[in-house]
Amino acid sequence: MELTNRSGAPIELDSESEHRYILGMRVDALTLPRASERIVSWAERGESRYVCVASVHMVMEAFDSEPFRRIVNQADLVTPDGRPLLWTLDGLGVRSADQVRGTDLTVSVLEHAARRGVPVGLYGGTPELLDSFSEIARARHPGIRIVSRIAPPFRPLTAEEDELFTDELMNSGARIILVGIGCPKQERWMAAHKGRLPAVMIGVGAAFDFYTGRMRQAPRWMQKSGLEWTFRLASDPGRLWKRYARHNPRFLALCAMQLGRMPEATWHPARRRHRSVG
Repeated sequence: MELTNRSGAPIELDSESEHRYILGMRVDALTLPRASERIVSWAERGESRYVCVASVHMVMEAFDSEPFRRIVNQADLVTPDGRPLLWTLDGLGVRSADQVRGTDLTVSVLEHAARRGVPVGLYGGTPELLDSFSEIARARHPGIRIVSRIAPPFRPLTAEEDELFTDELMNSGARIILVGIGCPKQERWMAAHKGRLPAVMIGVGAAFDFYTGRMRQAPRWMQKSGLEWTFRLASDPGRLWKRYARHNPRFLALCAMQLGRMPEATWHPARRRHRSVG
């Protein structure tokens, strides 16, 4: 099925991005430097775009919801955050991708933005968290311009509140907006604001907490071995156990079925471009 936007016009995916569909959700195969450069270049031109940082959680949310799947598939970039996504891409014949985690992408984008004078906005978290994030960012990335910090309430916004926050972001001049309100809420927010804000919106999930040290990150060996989820589960079992119990076993079983029944040639971008398989 050809991807279209909400007005019915075909979506032209970036021709430089090799991609595959994992359980029907697009994941782009690219490296961290390439993703960061593309984001900052878009921001310098004032383009309205959004970037999804994909995990197993996002894939399964997309698998369970066709409207959400369309939101992710219409994104300008979908980076492979979770290690299991890299293994699945490898099974689909793509070996050129790197793991592009939300926290690593945040750091890389901030470094590029500081060097090139691109103003940054923050959306999500609490006022105290955003204050801490801004202070640390200014110390680590001299010259960084954080021009807006919005901590929306932890509930659905009224139309008036959304309009107020959108105007604040617009008037701030932010050209990159880091959005940390959690999946799938942040992806829906970004899709709803594409075309309304002349900025690149990046759904960074818990990156605000990781960047400021309020949440510990898993050791690199656990990240590389695909065990980061066990570390996060041990750190916050009350919130995460239901998510992992529901999503992880289904992801493994469904991906095994997908890889087992689809020949590699079927997944070649030249043959399946703009189409969802799985």
